[in-house]
Amino acid sequence: MISTPFSQDRRLKGFSSLKPHLLGGSFLALVIVLIGSLLFSTVSWMWDDQRLPLSKLVLQGDLDYVTALDVQRAFSTLEHVGTFMSQDIDVLQDVIEQIPWVSHVSIRKQWPDTIKVFLTEHHASAIWNGDALLDSNGQIFNGDLGKLKGDRVKLYGPVGSNLEVLSTWQRVSQLFEPLGLTITSLVLNERRAWQIILDNGIRLELGKESLDERINRFISLYNSLGSDAQRVSYIDLRYDTGAAVGWFPEQDSEQESTDD
Repeated sequence: MISTPFSQDRRLKGFSSLKPHLLGGSFLALVIVLIGSLLFSTVSWMWDDQRLPLSKLVLQGDLDYVTALDVQRAFSTLEHVGTFMSQDIDVLQDVIEQIPWVSHVSIRKQWPDTIKVFLTEHHASAIWNGDALLDSNGQIFNGDLGKLKGDRVKLYGPVGSNLEVLSTWQRVSQLFEPLGLTITSLVLNERRAWQIILDNGIRLELGKESLDERINRFISLYNSLGSDAQRVSYIDLRYDTGAAVGWFPEQDSEQESTDD
């Protein structure tokens, strides 16, 4: 086919009109490549543990037992703490929840290098089985007894009875208030029998049933004892009616009075 001057002219005009579009497309592609490269470099920088590590800790909450050092020690058990972008908050939360006094933890990251930790502590209501603690919900936790501030009632019971023993103590302790007495120890033994030790040293054997009725029977008896109550060692209330009273020997009572 032989091109005429007219057809050649038309192709030249078509190329001239297409040229701006080619240049515009090339420029757009270059911009996209540059933006992508910048984003890749920025994300790589933000995920680089050496360039943007989480290095600052802010600890918040009404705390008596947990310190910033405890949280730092918990974090130190991790292989490493990542960056603002890479570190999984759930991992940090799991490791802090292993601190014995921690009841609840909330964590958030603050740009560029800060971890903010808000803690709620367990509130110890009782000492459980001599070496653990119970919070107000009956949950067992292993807080350091040596750090415990103030006295706590001592509760004892078989495995799985912590809620029952705590709720029983909360209920029956009110029965002793009119006498000015408090429970220092409450025991539920393996045979499901109850025992109470009061702050004046009297031990109550209450058996398996009719707990409130037997405590009320003790209250009546205690009121009738008057000053002789200080000589009582124990009262066995495991009877349908009445009670058996164990007395300190006279000489022991006299010696205690002399020592006081």
